[in-house]
Amino acid sequence: MSSSFGTLFRVTTFGESHCKAVGVVIDGCPPGLTLTEADIQAQLDRRRPGQSALSTDRQEADQVIILSGTENGRTLGTPIALQVANKDQRPKDYGNMRDIPRPSHADYTYQMKYGIRASSGGGRSSARETISTVASGAVAAKILREKHGIDIVAWVASVGEIEAAAVDSDTITRQEVDATLIRCPDKAAAAQMEALVGDLKTIGDSVGGVVACVIRNVPLGLGEPTFEKLEAKLAQAMLAIPATKGFEIGSGFSGAKQRGSQHNDAFTQKEGRLGTLTNRSGGIQGGISNGEPITMRIAFKPPATISLPQPTVDFSGQEAILEAKGRHDPCVVPRAVPIVEGMAALVIMDMLLRQEARKALQF
Repeated sequence: MSSSFGTLFRVTTFGESHCKAVGVVIDGCPPGLTLTEADIQAQLDRRRPGQSALSTDRQEADQVIILSGTENGRTLGTPIALQVANKDQRPKDYGNMRDIPRPSHADYTYQMKYGIRASSGGGRSSARETISTVASGAVAAKILREKHGIDIVAWVASVGEIEAAAVDSDTITRQEVDATLIRCPDKAAAAQMEALVGDLKTIGDSVGGVVACVIRNVPLGLGEPTFEKLEAKLAQAMLAIPATKGFEIGSGFSGAKQRGSQHNDAFTQKEGRLGTLTNRSGGIQGGISNGEPITMRIAFKPPATISLPQPTVDFSGQEAILEAKGRHDPCVVPRAVPIVEGMAALVIMDMLLRQEARKALQF
């Protein structure tokens, strides 16, 4: 099982949804960074369950503990271990599902791959595992922000058929995103989204959505062609998040409908460097950052665990009716916002260190 990500800034995650704790070890964090639990907790609070009427009813404080790698609030350059306890565990909620693979969930594939699985809450396939990437991503984001001025903001762009109005990716802030429970900066659309998700939670159903993200002030030259192009690593990171089903960079799939004369980003002079008049490339050309904001969209499916009765079969092939009793989100995108930001930070941090290492070796 691959539980590590990154090359020079490398994270290794551990834990299941109903074990004693989840966590992450960060290897490659530079020494001397001011770092306390408070620097990490803010993002975990945005991800934690039970934060509003729109999320799962599981109650977890998700308080992070720094186990190693710091002294007197500063990083030592040694591995940083972060841990978050699982406190509101209810394995008994999954007793009737031990022998029935949940539709569109990972029960069947994990069982067939390993011959055994964590039958409570999905184990490693649970979104509970994303605590690790949010926590380590918060560390990476702090370095990017304080040392390089790089800013990462994600928001909910759609829920079901409800689309937010266009957002100015050059100016959008986390404060504007968090002004609504659904984390959509378009307040009119947010009200409709919240009503839909609330109704679905009441009846026990779920809905998907799209999270958009911008990474600003990215320096030129990040990305490792050919097989580790910047957009390829971002896609890998985003599609590693549970429930993701699609990834777009820049114009994405809409660009496939255009002609080159419409889609090309013309160059111009910008503050002492070349820049582009438009940004349909999404800040990346040839797999390398071009200095423009990186823009992307990530599609999330409806949560697979729902409370409505579902006709299915058990592992022996016998017909069964599954009625899930576990707590679940009716829509994951509000809590996915900090996850997307964390994964983006991990990619950019790793690529930045790789580019700095290359520059240090240049003649």
